[in-house]
Amino acid sequence: MSEASIAKKAELVDVVAEKMKAAASIVVVDSRGLTVEQDTVLRRSLREAGVEFKVIKNSILSRAAEKAGLEGFGDVFTGPSAVAFSNEDVVAPAKIINDFAKTAEALEIKGGAIEGAVSSKEEIKALATLPSREGLLSMLLSVLQAPVRNVAYAVKAVAENKDEDAA
Repeated sequence: MSEASIAKKAELVDVVAEKMKAAASIVVVDSRGLTVEQDTVLRRSLREAGVEFKVIKNSILSRAAEKAGLEGFGDVFTGPSAVAFSNEDVVAPAKIINDFAKTAEALEIKGGAIEGAVSSKEEIKALATLPSREGLLSMLLSVLQAPVRNVAYAVKAVAENKDEDAA
């Protein structure tokens, strides 16, 4: 292999390692067997959610994972691998890929990483079942509002009882 080729691959390893370090979540899949139309739909869905989806050689991914400090992540890189990187939403890539895999049986989740910790495919699938960030925030808001709402109902009931007693 030429010096230029080795330098180019080393640079690619550095770029992928930086993406891995910056990512809130990473999902690795085997997309072998997807039709062009299915692949296009999957990529569009991921892009709309702000997720970067790339097919990268396993040797580059293994070296980048090692450089990014993701111990044990190299075991996932066997066979054809495509990687989804999300810098903002932890749940988005897992949810989109898991939902898409229900209709496209050729797509298989191999594993991933969540906020710098290596995760199994079962953990990625569990993450995919969580509500979105907005859904979780609305649930939290509902829980926080409940005590205030209950106090308001109690005050209203006391006021109504006083009105009935005065009449």
